[in-house]
Amino acid sequence: MVQLHIKQGSESQFLLDTTVDIAVEDLTKQVAAIYNGRLKIDRICTEICELADHGTFLPINMQGLTDEQIEELKLKDEWAEKCVPSGGFEFKKDEMGRRNGQVPNQAMKNVLKRTVEEAKALISKKQVQANVCVTMEMVKDALDQLRGAVMIVYPMGLPPHDPIREEFEGKEDLSGLQAGKLVTEEAEAQLWWAGKELQRSKKLSDYRGQGAPAREPIISEDEQKKMMMYYYRRQEELKKLDENDDESYLDSDWSDRHALKRQFQGVKDIRWGPRK
Repeated sequence: MVQLHIKQGSESQFLLDTTVDIAVEDLTKQVAAIYNGRLKIDRICTEICELADHGTFLPINMQGLTDEQIEELKLKDEWAEKCVPSGGFEFKKDEMGRRNGQVPNQAMKNVLKRTVEEAKALISKKQVQANVCVTMEMVKDALDQLRGAVMIVYPMGLPPHDPIREEFEGKEDLSGLQAGKLVTEEAEAQLWWAGKELQRSKKLSDYRGQGAPAREPIISEDEQKKMMMYYYRRQEELKKLDENDDESYLDSDWSDRHALKRQFQGVKDIRWGPRK
């Protein structure tokens, strides 16, 4: 077994246990599924908090309208009477005009928000610090917990146009939304390590034990020999100076502080980096 630390850029996402025999193709799909599953949970949790504070989603043709406009257009939320929270509701107007304002009582609101906290903790990035690996089963458990809490508070279900219900049924439409840009399509997902993309046609074991490519030396072996010879000659000259206390050394080539620079002028600093 090996433990992988999955990151997006430099940001930690989650830890994953796997085997070296797994195909990179299957590993990539697994990572993408968990990553996208965590995004789904986050979207659902956000909407459930809105559900607890402002009630169910209004029909699309009523969203953003004022009470006067709704009355003038003779529009009606037919689902408001069907999707009533357990224990009744209080009214709290949604200033954003997205939800109907029929808020669950405090006990039912606590059920929703407590479950949201538990689901978020299950797939949190903090699990990396706790050295806990995230699995697809954990993602499914979090979704089941959220689904169960919504069923407790809304036994009659949510309107078909409510984003929470759409998420649970896999019918969410994220096109044109920022949330949609965060989702990674399995076919387009890539795994990188040590500056190299892991090829889907290989196994993880093909990369086992391979460290980052060795850094290229700044100077060549031949240039290094020349430098060593240069300093050797300089040491010999210094020895002679100790024996002959005169100023004849000023005419020596080695006394020119710019000699070494001219000798190796044009040598470039070559460093390793991922191929563009």
